[in-house]
Amino acid sequence: MSLLDAGTALLRRLDAERAHELAIAGLKYLPLPVGQDDPVLKTEVAGLSLPNPVGLAAGLDKNAVAIRGLAGLGFGFVECGSVTPRPQAGNPRPRLFRLEEDRAIINRMGFNNDGLDAFAARLDRRPPGVVVGANLGANKDADDRIADYETGLRRLGGLADYLTVNVSSPNTPGLRGLQTVEALEPLLARIKAARPVDRPVFLKIAPDLSGEDIGRIVEASLAYGLDGLIVSNTTLDRPPSLKSAHAGEAGGLSGAPLQARAAMALAAAVEASAGRLPLIAVGGISDGAEAYARIRAGASAIQLYSALIFEGPGLVRRIKSDLAARLRADGFSTVAEAVGTAR
Repeated sequence: MSLLDAGTALLRRLDAERAHELAIAGLKYLPLPVGQDDPVLKTEVAGLSLPNPVGLAAGLDKNAVAIRGLAGLGFGFVECGSVTPRPQAGNPRPRLFRLEEDRAIINRMGFNNDGLDAFAARLDRRPPGVVVGANLGANKDADDRIADYETGLRRLGGLADYLTVNVSSPNTPGLRGLQTVEALEPLLARIKAARPVDRPVFLKIAPDLSGEDIGRIVEASLAYGLDGLIVSNTTLDRPPSLKSAHAGEAGGLSGAPLQARAAMALAAAVEASAGRLPLIAVGGISDGAEAYARIRAGASAIQLYSALIFEGPGLVRRIKSDLAARLRADGFSTVAEAVGTAR
């Protein structure tokens, strides 16, 4: 066990949110990675050149304070946020729960963050050579939530390598309503008008949507020029298999129990997009086998978060090593060659 993984095991003895805060504080001081990734892992997603397809999902580094250290863990890209125009305290504590027996997390954080100005200042000082995305949210008390996304797009368009419009968090009341047929087109029309011309913009969707709804989102995203979908966010579902005493807590569930639902949402997006829209898979990915399965199912890249809590930061390098071996064993010379080959 590495020192980093040993540290993660110790942090798991603490309150979940306190452990999160300490982990972020420690990650600030990790060095950038030394050496290069295996060339077979190099890929491109929506014009972004990535050294490997393993990214960090939004939620861990909400305020873009630990980009250097997170890149040092070996991620091919790092997504920070969610960030809202104005600073926001989020929901009352406790609001983050580890479900140890289920290898899962429930959170109802509520977009707690330092706001756009602080976030932008940190992106302006970020280390070179790291692909960084900004995940955009809306303030809980906003009169016009779409305007909050417009503000984020305009403020960070020149600072982040890509931007993600997060309309799928379950912890801001009414936010997921922006995924409905009635709300989606006005949202996407205004995003199109506000977006930077030289940065990819993704939409992050919920895993609790029907296949039909995902199909509508895909078509609308194509019609309004979005560059890809991130599939998917946390779920409000509570599988009957959950064993933890925290299983009944309100909030979004992530980790191992999300795997099947997230994979189903990806399959619906793959079927609807038919190769026309890049997809990034997230949800219940905890090893190289599952990462590879999502890529072969049709994802161009994958993201991790909850699995790091249970598997430790060495997970990133283990997944990359396993992915490279699986790609070569199946005769692929690039990640892109493997995308969608299981269909």
